[in-house]
Amino acid sequence: MGEESSKAMLRVTGVIAQYWVVSISLVYINKFILSEQSAPIFITWSQCIVTCVICWVCGALGEKMRETQSGATREKAEEGGHAVGKPSPDSSFLAGFPKARYDRDAAIKVLPLSMIFVLMILSNQLTLKYVEVSFYNVARSLTIVFNAIFSVMILGSVVSCRTIACLAVVITGFIVGCEGEVQLSVLGVQWGLISSVSVSLNSIYTKKALPYVMNDAWRLTFINNANACLLFIPFVVYFEGAMLREQASTGTLFSRSIVTGLVVSGVLGFLMGIVSVMQIRVTSPLTHNISGTAKAGVQSIMAFYIWDNEATVLACVGIFLVLFGSSLYTYVKITEAQKGQAKVEGGKPLLPK
Repeated sequence: MGEESSKAMLRVTGVIAQYWVVSISLVYINKFILSEQSAPIFITWSQCIVTCVICWVCGALGEKMRETQSGATREKAEEGGHAVGKPSPDSSFLAGFPKARYDRDAAIKVLPLSMIFVLMILSNQLTLKYVEVSFYNVARSLTIVFNAIFSVMILGSVVSCRTIACLAVVITGFIVGCEGEVQLSVLGVQWGLISSVSVSLNSIYTKKALPYVMNDAWRLTFINNANACLLFIPFVVYFEGAMLREQASTGTLFSRSIVTGLVVSGVLGFLMGIVSVMQIRVTSPLTHNISGTAKAGVQSIMAFYIWDNEATVLACVGIFLVLFGSSLYTYVKITEAQKGQAKVEGGKPLLPK
């Protein structure tokens, strides 16, 4: 029993460590690329293309693995009479990955989400471009505030006093963090606010879009990123076309460091989806959110040293308040959901014996 518990603990620790490494690396690599390349729309568009390519490759490999497994299962069934068509419990991640297919009808239905998605990933990048890495999480910290606002406006939810208190802590942290930032970029803060709004809307519209792709998150990832690739083209041409042509003529557009960074960031972005799901599976939604909050704190602290960001008292207090308020908000929302579920179950009539 003790050995099984130790193995389980090691597995949980390993998954959380993977989540931290992938997430922090993704932010730092994106900051490096955005510092080297002055075309953020082109960079974001390129990363969407990389994601689509990865989805297509994984889908093709998954289809091949399913065909191989299906053939092997059929042979076993003929030999020993086992059931045919049951998925193996030990199937790999790739074996369950759907074939990447751009369904036009589904793509049109997903288009509202894709438009919000484009705004979200672009505003994330522009926030990271214009603010210090240590301030990045504070700049985007009002996401949960807009979550609450849109939940009331769009979903008709009721916000409790405890939730409002948590949001007040986060808002205070945002204001204090802005006051304490030495090289505060107003443009960066504005993009951070837009990012917060779009992240909140993205979560709502993702839930609405999932039924259009048979509730398959990977199908949605492919179609959403494919739509984004198309939506980005006019913006790349209009806003950055001249700059990109100039860089192409001088040979600086596709430098080795930029291309490597784009590919690595695309792969890390794809892995981020996998490790997030893994962390939720081996822990819980509450632990996942607390882990993400703790990761954000470590990410900010590391940024003070790696990126040589100046740490003021107010900046540190702002980061702490944002992280504390976010953790408290997560805890309150989950406990409220559990109490609501308990009330529903407690109110059910007893079935006759």
